[in-house]
Amino acid sequence: MAIVLFRVDDRLIHGQVVVGWGRPLGVNRIVLVDDQVAASSWEQDLYRMAVTGDIEIEFATVADAGRRVRDWQSDVRRTLVLTGDLETMAALHAADPVTVHRINLGGIHHRAGRRERLPYLYLTDEEMARLAALEAAGAAIAAQDLPTTPPVTLKAMA
Repeated sequence: MAIVLFRVDDRLIHGQVVVGWGRPLGVNRIVLVDDQVAASSWEQDLYRMAVTGDIEIEFATVADAGRRVRDWQSDVRRTLVLTGDLETMAALHAADPVTVHRINLGGIHHRAGRRERLPYLYLTDEEMARLAALEAAGAAIAAQDLPTTPPVTLKAMA
C-alpha cells in the first residue's frame, strides 16, 4: 500500500505532519489536495520549505486528485494525502471509496459555530453529521493528532 495516510488538517503541511507523521510512517511523498494551493506557485513554495529534501510534494486540485488517487495508491512511494477540510476529503472518498477508506482527522481548529470535540478537533454538529454519513458510506474515521496517541472514534466524539 503506497498511501499510508489520508489526513484532514487545516494547517496543511507543518511540523506535526512532516515529523510527527511523516517520519514514523516512512513518508517520502506528500500530496496536498487543495484547489487554491494548486493554483498558487507562491503558496506551493511556502509549503515546499516545510519539508526536508527526502520528501517530495505534489499539489493537486480536488478534481485531479479524484482521478489520480488510485495511481498514487499503486505507486511505490509511501504517500500521505492531505486535505485542509472535510469537504475535500469527502470528495476524494466519493471519487474512490475503495482507496479512500481510512480517514485521519488531525488539526481542525476553532471557528464560529464549532465546538471542541478533542483539544485539537473542533467540529459543528453539521460536520459531525457529514462525518457520520461518510462512515455509513464505508469510511473508517478516527481522530488522532500523532501516531503515538490512541485513535478516537467518531462515536466517542459525539
